[in-house]
Amino acid sequence: MSPLIRTLRALTVTAFALALIAPATVARAEPSPAELTRRIDKASTELETVVEAHNELREKIKDNQAAVGRLQERIGPLERQAAQSRADVTELATTAYKTGNLGAVDALLHGGDSASVFDRLGTLDHLTRQRQATIASYTADQQRLVNEKTRLDVTLTQQAARSRELSTAKRRIERDLAKLYELRRQAYGRATDRPANRANSADDAPAVSGQAGVAVRYAYGALGKPYAWGQDGPNGYDCSGLTSAAWRAAGKSLPHNTRMQWGVVAHISRSELRPGDLVFYRNLGHMAIYVGGGQVIHAPTFGRNVEKRSVDLMPPYGYGRVR
Repeated sequence: MSPLIRTLRALTVTAFALALIAPATVARAEPSPAELTRRIDKASTELETVVEAHNELREKIKDNQAAVGRLQERIGPLERQAAQSRADVTELATTAYKTGNLGAVDALLHGGDSASVFDRLGTLDHLTRQRQATIASYTADQQRLVNEKTRLDVTLTQQAARSRELSTAKRRIERDLAKLYELRRQAYGRATDRPANRANSADDAPAVSGQAGVAVRYAYGALGKPYAWGQDGPNGYDCSGLTSAAWRAAGKSLPHNTRMQWGVVAHISRSELRPGDLVFYRNLGHMAIYVGGGQVIHAPTFGRNVEKRSVDLMPPYGYGRVR
């Protein structure tokens, strides 16, 4: 075998050995800070979508609970009405049994002039119609009661199913959040931003009149508080929790969910933006409150604190005004 062939074979064996060793070496390498940041951003975005779905589910459960309350309020009077109708029908049946059923022949056979006969026939007709109306009313009352109870049962079943979904979503979020915080520890040395001392941050709010001014001042007061998924204050917020809390302080009720808030605000153009308006991002996966000067305040994401940023912190999806 020539020296050249032996050299080529040796190089081939060496290259094959390196190919086997190289992946293991790369797999053991620590991810770079840039790679960790990329993973954190990706995981945060995906997890915030799950959180907003969780918030939407929780809002639907609240709606269900309110519907249950309204149904139960209606069922009470219906039950009493049906019971009264049932008692009326029972009384009619008892009276008919004790006195016998008055018929046209009885009215004609009794003595008296023609006028009294017609009077008795008229009374008979009136009593018959009254009895029929009472029975019909009883039947209608019973049917309304049955319908309302059926609706209540359906609503309660939906509520129970959604509650189970909520528990499942919560477990998933907690599991994924533990992984995300571990990534943050690797990248930044701690899972969350350091608490910010912004005790008087509300004093920095611009002078804005009316309810919008109250909402803006509230948002300034939240600066430096931690992101807390599913929370609407006062100690922590997620993105839709902050906007709903700010406007709740101003006397307006908004659902704790980005997509649902988009559904209840008046949609406006960017040129119409004024303090207190809401800015939506990431295909309704994130939102903030506009505070003027091209700035918004938002609860950014897991491990970070409420902050003030440019309205273009990411490409806006749309803009809304609370009605």
